[in-house]
Amino acid sequence: MSTIAAISTPNAAGGIGMIRLSGEEAVAIADRCFKGVSGRSLSSMPGYSAAYGSYTDETGVIDDGVAIIYRAPKSYTGEDVAELCCHGGLFVTQKLLRRVLALGAVPAGPGEFTRRAFMNGKMDLSQAEGVMKVISAQGEAALQAAENTLAGNVSKKIGQVCDSLISAAAALAAWADYPDEDIPAVESGALAQTLNHGISALETLIRNYDAGKCVTEGIPTVLCGKPNVGKSTLMNALSGYEKSIVTAIPGTTRDVVEETVRVGDILLRLADTAGLRSTGDEVERIGVRIAKEKLAAAGLVIAVFDASVPLTEEDESLIALCEGKKALAVLNKCDLPRAEGFDAVKKAFPACVELSAKTDDVPAALRPALETLLGAAGLDFTQEILANERQRRCCEEALSHLRDAAAALRSGITVDAVNVDIDCAVEALLTLTGKRAGEEVVNEVFRSFCVGK
Repeated sequence: MSTIAAISTPNAAGGIGMIRLSGEEAVAIADRCFKGVSGRSLSSMPGYSAAYGSYTDETGVIDDGVAIIYRAPKSYTGEDVAELCCHGGLFVTQKLLRRVLALGAVPAGPGEFTRRAFMNGKMDLSQAEGVMKVISAQGEAALQAAENTLAGNVSKKIGQVCDSLISAAAALAAWADYPDEDIPAVESGALAQTLNHGISALETLIRNYDAGKCVTEGIPTVLCGKPNVGKSTLMNALSGYEKSIVTAIPGTTRDVVEETVRVGDILLRLADTAGLRSTGDEVERIGVRIAKEKLAAAGLVIAVFDASVPLTEEDESLIALCEGKKALAVLNKCDLPRAEGFDAVKKAFPACVELSAKTDDVPAALRPALETLLGAAGLDFTQEILANERQRRCCEEALSHLRDAAAALRSGITVDAVNVDIDCAVEALLTLTGKRAGEEVVNEVFRSFCVGK
């Protein structure tokens, strides 16, 4: 296998730049462009050691820095690894990368270092996905969940379910295939208990992922309401700066204004949309159409009402549009004298917050209602949390087969039929961890990685 190399620090000026090499020739290639002040070669050094010196090419010194050596199999990739640290200028790191490529290394693809770690048994596929979750985490809870996945806790939970199912399947197969042998029949009560335990574990993983998704990935959220109810003021309060233009003129917002904001640990991929109303203005009419499309596709709707004026037809239409959606009603402008008739709003929405977007701490006011509505309240992110939709699909598939197996067992169908469903459930769970994942699945996982990791 070729020796790969890439810049593993961000593509920006900084204090330190690092070129990482991995493969059989990693240390030898590093040796050919490094001259240590001690005179000792990198090839003579053991793993987990470092040397200070200069990086050179055919024209002279490129830069000075520290070379760090890791020896197989005790490295991130399971191969020999060299990390060449230099000053963090864009030009100098690029020049050093060109030098190691000229000496025989080949450019690493996205996620290729982590892919080699997976291929060499340093981590499974779910842990590899945890690597990118750590990198992309935008809050404390998201980081906890990612580190939990990287530590292998999800894999351990899946492994426990798998092991119990494989043992049950083996016992069933032995009993069915060798009827003349003195093999005890599988006790249906014990088998049902195994299936129910697996079903319960998978249901918990799926439920916690769905609830935690608003923290780990963010949830597409639409701010909507009739013109001049304070949507843009609310957007600016959540963003922390003047993202949307605010005027007293109804219909100021015509296009969709988008921003990712954090409310506590919850990430909202927030879109401020045009006010919902009938209009003869062609541009505004397009904005209203887009707003309705955004509302229909949103994972969360924040419907804003002006609590200082009575409900209008536009408000009633918004209530109807939000029916069946995960939606939070915000009664805004509560610093002004209150109008009557908002009990209908409170009854129509699963959650309602009363505030003034101008004077209140909007994130603090919305946080409890959002956490409860999205199921994130009290969720323990130090426990097992699935990392992404791929893992969720694997759990859903396994859960479906286990439910079928349990139903078949209850109905008295032959154990062969029960065993088929158990085998299918095990296959789905092994795909999740990568033990049975095909090349296409593996390629898809690493396609989203950054180069150098």
